[in-house]
Amino acid sequence: MSQAANEMNFEQARFNMVEQQIRTWDVLDPKVLDVIKNTPREDYVPADFKRLAYADINIPLGNGELMMKPIIEARLLQSLEIQPTDRILEIGTGSGFLTALLARLGGQVISVEISPELREAAAARLARLGYTNVSVAQGDAAGGWEQEGPYDVIAVTGSYPETVPERLCQNLKIGGRLFAIVGEAPVMEAMLITRFGDREWNRQELFETDMPMLRNVIKPKHFTF
Repeated sequence: MSQAANEMNFEQARFNMVEQQIRTWDVLDPKVLDVIKNTPREDYVPADFKRLAYADINIPLGNGELMMKPIIEARLLQSLEIQPTDRILEIGTGSGFLTALLARLGGQVISVEISPELREAAAARLARLGYTNVSVAQGDAAGGWEQEGPYDVIAVTGSYPETVPERLCQNLKIGGRLFAIVGEAPVMEAMLITRFGDREWNRQELFETDMPMLRNVIKPKHFTF
């Protein structure tokens, strides 16, 4: 099959993903739909999984990491209501695809990846694709990341077993929004946390899903009697 035919197939697959997966899952924000339509997901998927770039699955990235399903990425973006001037912290760069979407919607993205290999690959990919408002750091931000903060938006791409650490929530500006997934497999809850004051928070449950825990997060022990 020719390269042109492959590109047309990806374009059609992207259109189908938006219309058949994302819209039907109540993602109707035109800014979110537009940025997903115009960001080729296949550029970020490992070579062995390119043909599945637009499938409704989590895609393995190696090192035990996953690329979120397109519908989860879209709901995350819609819930955060990202503004063009927003300073954004992303915890878990992964392939860099969500990073790119955040960068196209917001002002500046600071993305932190715990895996040196994934960080290096994503940083190189984003630079090659022309993203100048993104910096990719290597480190563990699951418990908080004060560097370059506070932030208007925090997007967490893995899960916590019980609750989002208060230290991470404190990295938000007043009025800031944080998306995270909380709970234990197979049923977890995607949550939006909005900061209203020094000690004032609103927690909104959005939908049920399932994602691997962030690395190094300690799973609490439950005692049985």
